Amino acid sequence: MLKLYNTLSRKKEIFKPIHKDYVGIYSCGPTVYWYQHIGNLRTYIFSDILKRVLMFDKYKVKHAINVTDVGHLTSDADEGEDKMEKAVKREGKTAKEIANFYLRVFREDFKKLNILEPNIWCKATEHIKEQIELIKILEKKDYTYKTSDGIYFDTSKFKNYGKLAKLNKEGLKAGKRISLGEKKSKTDFALWKFSEFPGLRQQEWNSPFGLGFPGWHIECSAMSMKYFGEHFDIHTGGMDHIQIHHTNEIAQSETATGKKFVNYWIHGAWLLSHGKKVSKSSGGLFTVSQLEEQGFNPLDFRYLCLTTHYRKPLNFSLEKLKAAKNSLERLKNLISNVKDDEKANDNYLAEFNKTVDDDLNMPEALQVLWKLIRNEKAQGRIKTIEKFDEILGLDLLKKEKLEIPKEIKKLVDEREKSRREKNWKKSDDIREKIKSLGFIVEDTDEGQKVRRV
Repeated sequence: MLKLYNTLSRKKEIFKPIHKDYVGIYSCGPTVYWYQHIGNLRTYIFSDILKRVLMFDKYKVKHAINVTDVGHLTSDADEGEDKMEKAVKREGKTAKEIANFYLRVFREDFKKLNILEPNIWCKATEHIKEQIELIKILEKKDYTYKTSDGIYFDTSKFKNYGKLAKLNKEGLKAGKRISLGEKKSKTDFALWKFSEFPGLRQQEWNSPFGLGFPGWHIECSAMSMKYFGEHFDIHTGGMDHIQIHHTNEIAQSETATGKKFVNYWIHGAWLLSHGKKVSKSSGGLFTVSQLEEQGFNPLDFRYLCLTTHYRKPLNFSLEKLKAAKNSLERLKNLISNVKDDEKANDNYLAEFNKTVDDDLNMPEALQVLWKLIRNEKAQGRIKTIEKFDEILGLDLLKKEKLEIPKEIKKLVDEREKSRREKNWKKSDDIREKIKSLGFIVEDTDEGQKVRRV
C-alpha cells in the first residue's frame, strides 16, 4: 500500500488514484536558458523514483514535464528580464535555438542518470492559445485586473490563497523579493505581461489583453489541465516552488474550474553545498558533464541521491560523491560474483516493496539490497536484484566494458614477469602500486584479472 507525503496536508497519505487505468503526474520542468545543475537534477531523480515505484506497483503512468521557454522572469516579484530573452542577448542566437540546445542537453542528462523520459514534453511557447483561454476565463470571473505592465491575478478574491505553503498572507511584507508597485496586494501575480517596447523581444504574441507574453505560473496550469484534465493525481517539483509558483498554480486553476486542482503535491528537498542551497555563492553548481570530466559516472550521483530521503536536504561534496562511487562499484563487484538463479526471493521483495511504498524510503531500500547481497545463503539473489533495479535504476546487472589504462596494462605485464621469475616481493609491490592507481589485480586459473577498486 503506497503512502506519499502530501505537502497540502503535511502528512503521509495512502495513495488513491482518480482513474482506474492510469496515474497522471505533472512535473515542473526546466527553464531552458542555461545548463541544469545537479541541484536541479536531484528533483528529477526523486520524481523518477516516484514514477518507477508506481510502475512497480502495477500502475500505468502518464507523465508530463513542462519546458519553460518563455515567461520566467529573473524576479519572483514579476520584475526583471525574461530569462530566455536574457540568454538571447548573451549568446546571440534565437530563443528557439537556445531552448532547443539546452533541452537537448537536459534530455541527455536524463539518459545518463537513467531517468525515464516523460510521455509528454510540453513547451510553453507551443501552448500560448491554452494560456490565453485560461486567462480569459479568470477575466470573465472578475479575478483579474490591469496595470501598466500586465494582467494580474487578484489573490484577495481567492479565499484559500496560500493553503499549500501555509502562508500568512496578511503578514507578508513587500521587500527585496516582493515589491508592490501597481499591484493591489503583495501576493498578486502576473498572468500576462505587456511588451514594454513592441518588436524588441523575440517572443511576443497578440492577445485580447495586448501584445506581450504569458507569466510563468499560467503555463503550468494551462498545460497540466490540457493533458490531465481539471483534476489530476500528482504534481511534483522542488520545495522552492511551494511558496510562490505552486501556490499561484492552485489559485488560478481552482478559480477557473471551481474544482480541486491536484490530489497529491510531492516536493523534493534541496541539494546543499557547505550547508546552503547550491548556488553561485555556496558552490556545488556542477553539471553532469562536469562530474564526468572529474572521473565520475552519472550513476554515482544517482546512488548518492538515493542514500538520503527525498524530503531531507542532501549536503553535496566531491568527497561524498567519491564515497558513493566506491560504494556503487563495490556493490557491482559483489553482484558480479553472485551466481545466477531462476526465481526471485519473495521475502526480500516484500521487504523492499514495504520500504519503497513508505513514501519512497530509498535509504532503507538500499539497506535491503546490501543485506541481500551479503546473505550468501539467500535464494534467488540475481532475479531479486533485477527487480530491485527496476526502481533503483543503477544498472546493477549491466556488464560494463572496463577500460584499462596503458600504465596499468604495463604494470600487469611486469607483475606477470615477476611471478614467472618467482620474485614474489616485486610481484606484491607491483600489486600495491596497481591498487594505489585505483585497480585490483586478481590471480585466477585463467590468469591475472583486473578490476576497479
